Order: sequence, then structure tokens, then C-alpha cells
Amino acid sequence: MFIPKLYKSEDYHLMREIIKENSFALLISSVDKIRATHSMMMLNEDDPENAYIETHISRANPQAKTLKNGDEVLCDFLGAHTYISSSWYDHINVSTWNYEAVQIRGKVEVMDHDELYAHLDKLTSKYESFQQCPMMVKDMGNAFVEKEMKGAFGIKVIPTEIFIKQKLSQNRKETDFNNIVSQLEQADDNARKIAEKMKQIKK
Repeated sequence: MFIPKLYKSEDYHLMREIIKENSFALLISSVDKIRATHSMMMLNEDDPENAYIETHISRANPQAKTLKNGDEVLCDFLGAHTYISSSWYDHINVSTWNYEAVQIRGKVEVMDHDELYAHLDKLTSKYESFQQCPMMVKDMGNAFVEKEMKGAFGIKVIPTEIFIKQKLSQNRKETDFNNIVSQLEQADDNARKIAEKMKQIKK
């Protein structure tokens, strides 16, 4: 990911927020050819000094058939994003896009049986906890879970590089910046979220 210095962030808390709120992300690899799979990802911080991404894809997926321990992959998370119209400036310029994103490049560690079970249990708990009648892994019956696990390929991605980008019109003068915020506050949820983020960086 290309990140001009103006938009580069090293805010770990921002990274956590983007991953948590946008966890259906892209797993990208290039072992034999470029492959990309959307998958549910979680940031494992059991050991905060050695945090990593965990995810799983179908064993029937050709990407799963190529990945092995030590292979390099890229996890791509797109956060809030919105269109910025050039009509909001007080001068002629180009339109653009404001957004937040995280990319984590890392090495694959294939999960063993117990790690995969723990991953699926945590993932299910995360999203089922808020359901009216939550269905947890422990409620599904061991035989069923074991059968389903045979079709899942779980991996840990141990980070080697982390990129955090926060492109929020930092290059605009105050009048244009404030007008962009005002315009975004009148638009959709994503736009309003970007507007709020823009106001935060000016505090």
C-alpha cells in the first residue's frame, strides 16, 4: 500500500479499531498465482507483544491447497471511506476519496486441530453473542463440529510489516477542510464517520 508521509499512521489503537470494525477482509497470496479470498479475520492479542491475525477459509478453496507454513500473505482491511467532490473546494482541483485502511503482511502458520477449534469458538462467540437465541459452538454437538472442521483451513498470520493509512484531507486548507466535513455530515453513514474522524485529527 502506497502511503504518503502525510497519511501514514502508527496508531496501534486505530489499527485495532479498523480490524475490529471491518473484519471481513481480503486474504491475498501469490504462491503459484495471485489469489484473494474474503474471510473473517480476528486480531489475536492473547500475547500483546506478539499479536497476530487468525482466519480460516474453505479447504476446497484453491488458495488453501497452496498455502503452507512460512508462506507470505497480505491481509487487507478497508475501513470507513467516502467520495470527496472537488465542488467542495474554493478552487479548481480534482475529486478524490477519503478512507482508512490497514494492510498486514505476514508469514503463515497453519492451525492445528485445537487452534482451529479455539478460533471457530471465538469467532462464533463474537457474532452470536448479540443474537436473540445465540448458537454457540458448544451447543452444536461435538460430532457435528468435528465434521464441519474437516472442511475448514485455519491459519495464523504472523506480522512482518504493518501499514496504517488515514487519508482524511490533511492536505487541504482550513476553509476547504471545514466545508468537506460539513458536506459529509449531510451524507450517508460512511461519510459521517469520515467527517467525525476528520474532526478528531484537528483536535
